[in-house]
Amino acid sequence: MGSPDAHRAVEAVWRIESARLIAGLARTVRDVGLAEDLAQEALVAALEQWPKDGVPDNPGAWLMATAKHGGIDRLRHQRMARRKHEQLGRELELDRGGADPDLAAAADDHIGDDMLSLVFTTCHPLLPTQARVALTLRMMGGLTTKEIARAFLVPEPTLAQRIVRAKKTLAEAELPFEVPPPDELDERLASVLEVIYLVFNEGYSATAGDDLMRPGLVEDALRLGRMLAELTPREPEVHGLVALMEIQASRTRARVGSEGEPVLLADQDRGRWDWVLVGRGLKALDRAEALGGEPGPYRLQAAIAACHARARTPEQTDWTRIAGLYDQLAFVTGSPVVELNRAVALAQAFGPETGLALVDELTSEPALEGYHLLPSVRGELLARLARYDEARAELERAAELTNNRPEREQLAERARSLPSEPRETAL
Repeated sequence: MGSPDAHRAVEAVWRIESARLIAGLARTVRDVGLAEDLAQEALVAALEQWPKDGVPDNPGAWLMATAKHGGIDRLRHQRMARRKHEQLGRELELDRGGADPDLAAAADDHIGDDMLSLVFTTCHPLLPTQARVALTLRMMGGLTTKEIARAFLVPEPTLAQRIVRAKKTLAEAELPFEVPPPDELDERLASVLEVIYLVFNEGYSATAGDDLMRPGLVEDALRLGRMLAELTPREPEVHGLVALMEIQASRTRARVGSEGEPVLLADQDRGRWDWVLVGRGLKALDRAEALGGEPGPYRLQAAIAACHARARTPEQTDWTRIAGLYDQLAFVTGSPVVELNRAVALAQAFGPETGLALVDELTSEPALEGYHLLPSVRGELLARLARYDEARAELERAAELTNNRPEREQLAERARSLPSEPRETAL
């Protein structure tokens, strides 16, 4: 196999296997940072050897064997605890010719617990939210520091420091590499779901830059969510988040016009929605609801998304049900952003005056100061009431507030398109 082909194979295998590899190593060495270092060293070895020797039959097991060989050498040099040395030695016969076939089977025996332990570690509440997102994408998504920095428009050195600090924090805290005990599970699971949701949202609607979406982040979040759903089949909120992401992601092709401009939900060609993803999302929602209990924020948002997915035309949308679901969601979350979305649903269900009354209450909400969607929504509701001058001012303000170029251009164009109100003339 030629060098370019081998390099592409290494990259593809790394995307697929890196999380499994780091998780398996972390279980053994009990240090996420060290586990990643060993995995990276194995990746370098693959880049050196596979172009010459060809891709092994079981590339994941080859990487694991190589990483554990490196771990043995490192533990020897550092004179770490004999128990860890012996544990690694038992797991791997020092066969430099390739991977022990039993190694892959042994790894598979632990893989579910290892992956779950890794995601709970990278999303530990001890870390700041941004660090959790970065570390999770690095460890679980197989993304490079450069890719994560580019996706979130953060300078690469800043992102690298954030990851280094996160790994140092986890190492110094000496956290057990395990699924949290039952009395801590809810809090820790909420942190995991928050991180996956943030990754998805940034991919689905980029906060800044020249592109409306970052599909790579959408795919990474979906993969993490699906993985978590397999590992925690009895958690309804996990299935709720997967359902929400599947349904939202189904609209990807229809959300962007031919010139890269945003296409609003009401104007989208629903024939371009991915109905396979819609079906998967509805099935995940059914699983969440079948598990019972009071619906949480992700399950409620998935139910709202399902209302849109089941409407084959905008006119068939059940806005009354959506407004009721937003009532529940606002009660559960207490979020001003949810209240803003509830105002849109109320306007659709009961008229723009009803929605505008709630939006006007939100204009004094500190959490929404500088949030471009507040004047955007207010502008649209004012336009529906033929208060065009006020609407134009709100839409222009929204355009100034957003850092996303396609959104800014769309809002500015919408403001320009509004008719002028007739002026009274003096007698």
